[in-house]
Amino acid sequence: MEVTAPSSPLPPEEGARATVLRLQGITKRFGTLVANDAVSLDLKSGEVLALLGENGAGKSTLMSILFGHYVADEGGIEVFGSPLPPGNPKAALAAGVGMVHQHFTLADNLSVLDNVMMGTEPLWRPVSRRAAACERLLDVARRFGLPVQPDALVGSLSVGERQRVEILKALYRGARILILDEPTAVLTPQESEALFATLAQMVAQGLSVIFISHKLDEVLRVSHRIAVLRGGKLVAEARTAGTTQAQLALWMVGHAVEAPQRRPAKSVGDAVCVLDRVSTAASDKGDGRDRLREVSLTLRAGEITAIAGVSGNGQVALAELLCGTRRAASGTAQLMGRALPPSPARLVQRGVARIPEDRHAVGVVGDLPVWENAVSERLRSPVFSRWSWIVKRAAARLHARRIEKAFDVRGAGLMAPARSLSGGNMQKLILGRALLAPEQPEPPPGLDKGDRKHPNRAPRLIVAHQPTWGLDIGAVAYVQQQLIAARDAGAAVLVISDDLDEVLALGDRVAVMHGGHLGEARPAAAWTREAIGLAMAGATSASQASKGASS
Repeated sequence: MEVTAPSSPLPPEEGARATVLRLQGITKRFGTLVANDAVSLDLKSGEVLALLGENGAGKSTLMSILFGHYVADEGGIEVFGSPLPPGNPKAALAAGVGMVHQHFTLADNLSVLDNVMMGTEPLWRPVSRRAAACERLLDVARRFGLPVQPDALVGSLSVGERQRVEILKALYRGARILILDEPTAVLTPQESEALFATLAQMVAQGLSVIFISHKLDEVLRVSHRIAVLRGGKLVAEARTAGTTQAQLALWMVGHAVEAPQRRPAKSVGDAVCVLDRVSTAASDKGDGRDRLREVSLTLRAGEITAIAGVSGNGQVALAELLCGTRRAASGTAQLMGRALPPSPARLVQRGVARIPEDRHAVGVVGDLPVWENAVSERLRSPVFSRWSWIVKRAAARLHARRIEKAFDVRGAGLMAPARSLSGGNMQKLILGRALLAPEQPEPPPGLDKGDRKHPNRAPRLIVAHQPTWGLDIGAVAYVQQQLIAARDAGAAVLVISDDLDEVLALGDRVAVMHGGHLGEARPAAAWTREAIGLAMAGATSASQASKGASS
């Protein structure tokens, strides 16, 4: 059933504002898929317009058309009353459209000023006008309340400071319309508060903002109007005032969404995985920040342990260690009382399931069909192969169909390439691959029944790194429900997330990671959002923050 917002005229003072952006009848097709279906939107001066929708609803396509990366099949765009040439990013920038992507595009080894100036001067100019550029940058920073040190290396900045530089890059280039894509995804609560204060100051000076987010509480807080896409169509527009999260979820998904109810673990069992003062070396990528420094952690059966922290503080190293792609340099790591092998295949055989942080680059092989991705981590199982190298295609496709049905994976079918799936359906495929064991109740002949390398059992340890990152509210609820169900079935679950709502919703115990150090895992009830945010920022130790929250 089509859901539309009730018509509600803007107050006279809002209605009188000038229209700075107009999208008229934008339609974009990719083969038989209609990504945008006659979408029309307006944005006014000094307004924050929130753009919502499920994964695959058409938000990214619409913004790519606006920014010149795609050309619409039908419709047109006007910026400040003038037509915007299609398929021309330079024209969009010149017209005053700027975009801050969720993944920052900064060079760590360059200064703030160098990053801001990059691409703004012609190559034929013999001498860079750095002094004038620095003065202009500082003027923009003062005017919009974005303090910055032009000579600071970007690599030395916090995540919140890097985002500030990204916004300054757009404002330095004269942006009067700013697109913010998931701007708080990797920020602490304190950094998010600072961003909201900056947004208020920017719109007060006439800047217009398109705010894309899956965090409905933030949308209701910072926006003036809300537009919702579903299936490529604009299904709702409404003023933010008087709109509820439940109403937004209904418009986005088309039906009511019930968030998983937090409930304590039924029964906590024995230790499944134990880390004792484990340190790791820097990764091969040369990022010395993402490493473990004497980390101790116990993961128990029937319990979810949630790790909070700003991205880049050791979470990747922890996930890679537990999934076998990084070695411990010192300390001990044990799984079910035995040494943790640095081998992904052996860990899968011993009951470790992984949900990687980057579902596109690590979670699936995009050019392979869905059915091959569904069994890719169990190909050595006798269920799916003979002699570990001849694939039993019929059995593999049967298992892929089980995953497709049990985890509601929707797409073009098992033979379609995995990259054709939306983000939510790709995550469901990865979740099903991790959690659904092949149908073989007994170990194959020749395999010791007492050996824990039986490759076909349900997972004993689940390592879920950013399991709902970038997903819409419906997919978030589904993934979280599956992790809770796995915990209740007896698995030890480790959730590593930048989203504090997720950490507090799922974690039976919560610990905070900062600078490669991991604080003590304490009951979730002992924490507040503010205390976790302080520990994430390194302002105090996780232990002190937790004690302060519970006192």
